Amino acid sequence: LLKKMADVSLREAALMVGVVTACYWNSLFCGFVFDDVSAILDNKDLHPSTPLKNLFQNDFWGTPMSEERSHKSYRPLTVLTFRLNYLFSELNAVSYHFLNLVFHVVVCIVFLKVCKLFLDNRSSIVASLLFAVHPVHTEAVTGVVGRAELLSSIFFLAAFLSYTKSKGPDNTIVWTPIAVTVFLVAVATLCKEQGITVVGICCVYEVFIAQGYTLPTLLDTAMQILRGKGSIPFSMLQTLLKLIVLMFSTLLLVVVRVQVIQSQLPVFTRFDNPAAVSPSPARQLTFNYLLPVNAWLLLNPSELCCDWTMGTIPLVESLLDVRNVATLTFFCFLGALIVFSLRYPGDSSKTVLMALCLIVLPFIPASNLFFPVGFVVAERVLYVPSMGFCILVAHGWKKLSNKSVLRKISWFCLAAVLFTHALKTLHRNWDWESEYTLFMSALKVNKNNAKLWNNVGHALENEKNFERALQFFIQATQVQPDDIGAHMNVGRTYKNLNKTKEAEESYMIAKSLMPQIIPGKKYAARVAPNHLNVYINLANLIRANESRLEEADQLYRQAISMRPDFKQAYISRGELLLKMNKPLKAKEAYLRALELDRTNADLWYNLAIVYIELKDPTEALKNFNRALELNPSHKLALFNSALLMQESGDARLRPEAKERLLHYVKEEPQDANGYFNLGMLAMDDKKDTEAEAWMKKAIRLQPNFRSALFNLALLYSQTAKELMALPVLEDLLRYYPDHTKGLILKGDILMNQKKDIVGAKMCFEKILELDPNNVQGKHNLCVVYFEERDLIKAEKCLVETLALAPHEEYIQRHLNIVRSKIASLGAMEQSSLPSEGTAAAETKKKSFPNLREVKNEKTTTQSTVDNNKEHSKNKKLTEKNSVDKETPKKSTKEIKDIEKKRVAALKRLEEIERILNGE
Repeated sequence: LLKKMADVSLREAALMVGVVTACYWNSLFCGFVFDDVSAILDNKDLHPSTPLKNLFQNDFWGTPMSEERSHKSYRPLTVLTFRLNYLFSELNAVSYHFLNLVFHVVVCIVFLKVCKLFLDNRSSIVASLLFAVHPVHTEAVTGVVGRAELLSSIFFLAAFLSYTKSKGPDNTIVWTPIAVTVFLVAVATLCKEQGITVVGICCVYEVFIAQGYTLPTLLDTAMQILRGKGSIPFSMLQTLLKLIVLMFSTLLLVVVRVQVIQSQLPVFTRFDNPAAVSPSPARQLTFNYLLPVNAWLLLNPSELCCDWTMGTIPLVESLLDVRNVATLTFFCFLGALIVFSLRYPGDSSKTVLMALCLIVLPFIPASNLFFPVGFVVAERVLYVPSMGFCILVAHGWKKLSNKSVLRKISWFCLAAVLFTHALKTLHRNWDWESEYTLFMSALKVNKNNAKLWNNVGHALENEKNFERALQFFIQATQVQPDDIGAHMNVGRTYKNLNKTKEAEESYMIAKSLMPQIIPGKKYAARVAPNHLNVYINLANLIRANESRLEEADQLYRQAISMRPDFKQAYISRGELLLKMNKPLKAKEAYLRALELDRTNADLWYNLAIVYIELKDPTEALKNFNRALELNPSHKLALFNSALLMQESGDARLRPEAKERLLHYVKEEPQDANGYFNLGMLAMDDKKDTEAEAWMKKAIRLQPNFRSALFNLALLYSQTAKELMALPVLEDLLRYYPDHTKGLILKGDILMNQKKDIVGAKMCFEKILELDPNNVQGKHNLCVVYFEERDLIKAEKCLVETLALAPHEEYIQRHLNIVRSKIASLGAMEQSSLPSEGTAAAETKKKSFPNLREVKNEKTTTQSTVDNNKEHSKNKKLTEKNSVDKETPKKSTKEIKDIEKKRVAALKRLEEIERILNGE
């Protein structure tokens, strides 16, 4: 009979689907907000490149469970569903919200099945409809991270339904449903911790529903056994056996869970949960008052808020506080329901008892009774408790509707409640459209929460609206003057507005709020990890001043002394030490950071940069490769490792260098540097057409790209397309009029190809204006004088050139030729001296730089933390908070010329000498 009653018809399932869709269709248009940013956008566990085992080693936010900054929320199966979303749609928010909607439909249908165990069909549908439309569920359904509640609830209810089948004919035990229940409890717990509380509900169900005991009956039986007047009934022994199996399984799950968190509770600040660090009786009075607050949210969900931390609910510090009346009323009402449900037999009392179990037991983990939690009130944790509330409401409605006088009124009230709740839910969904809309809606409800002011500021900051963001951050400091994060946010915003002095003042205020040194006290136990970023931010700010580098280093060392496992301090200090030209110390800092986190690709990349500074390209390449093993799409590692391979001169490495550059331009299609270096590789491989295409693409993206313009012109000149090089050189010299190599190449082409002696002379004279000691420009000007038949001037010019480069044999030879022509004027009139030319002069490697230019634009250290938001996320504040990213200056290297140019240059010198000698 129970099984038949618990069946859900297709029509009823369709009703649930229709109602949920009508209430939550607009959630599909919402983005990733609040905790979604940490759990989805910043969580590397979603990426296919991350090993699946990491999901079972890290917390819900992607932080290793072994780290103290971990939130200790162990929900690997929920993260697995996020990963599946990412696999099919990456970061398209629609698919994540759609799956949440589907899961809510499934919960509603399974809940309807549970309701039919304790209510008639009509009342069960009422309870399920109320659950489906209740506005308090928007945080769990519309907020993507609420999926933990949805998934856990599905397995929670499934475990309970399985247990209801464990009673066989004649009160025998059916073990298969019990085994399935234990498995489903474990799965529910791996979705969210509260899943384990279903065991308590199963125990209550077994004793008071399945066996039909009441509290007086149990007490009478116990008294008789204690007096020796009776023995334990066989049915009670069977019940005890089932309960022992359930409790043992639960204990095993608890032990495993404790092992997972390594017996460490998460570290929360007093801002997350002020009552948790308050003295007695304020702590007890406040925690008890929070129970009627949660009950009121279920009764009247008119004012909902995404964040109830900090000053949202002031502490109840006295017995005379009027809010204690609400607490007393709540406990009286709850006590009355408990007495009614346990004392009296009958279906009504059983229904009330199971409703109370669903309300109370799943709420216990969030109640602060056994351990502190990181919030004051959270609407999402009411998802399962609201099931019991809906059963109570439906049961009460049934009682009223059975009375003829109240039947119409009860139906009218029910319709009004369902309609208004559905409208409120639909309207509330729009609040989750963006972070700005979400936090602004929260400020309408609660203006005493500094975190909300901070988060609106962050939303505006993300839109580059720094002036307005600053107003909200300053308001946060006024609402909560001792909020370190708020002062850090003010400092960062001042920095973004280029108000360095004000930024430093704000950081100093934040630093002054840090705990003072107490000898023998362990800092890690007293300081929130994200608050230590005040040292990083302040050091990053002042190290822009070259005279304050030591002061910045002192700040980094202070942060490390407070927390020796503070990875970001080592990373930032390593960057600073590189800037201070202390690569060996930088290497030590990065190696220490790698001891703390060997899976961080950015750290291996930074260490590679250190080895480049230490002139050890082999080790640098090894570390670049380690970074790419951990993150195959690490853009800077792709780019700089390709350059390193290219600069090595090893032809065997060129194919891999090309593959990495192709991967890089796929990741960064708008960066001209990638295409330029592909062009340089093609030039090395004598693929002139391919090189030309890459260079042109780089110039299209960046029309003033100095190196690309020059090397394209050089490519044309080397492939007998000198006249095509001229317009490219015109563009180059329009952007960079003092580009010496461009002037040399242009003068060479004008003189040798266009026979424009005047134009060539202007180019070489311009070079000497910029650099009177430029040997190449000076020599080519001498050639111009020779072409103008001014041999005396040519001789004088060559003498001056030889004085600048006395070891250059070709200048001496040319001077001898000119002097011989002066000695035999008749023969000279038949001679012509071409420009020494770009290739000939340029390939004298010991004396002159190579014409070919390469800009290694991407050689920078990579900081692992670049998010300064102190309070934008409720959960993952400890990993990505409040570090000002600083990009060091880019280094420039020139690639050595290849041997073929030297051979070509020597041939050209021979040709020049042949002409000069009149052969």
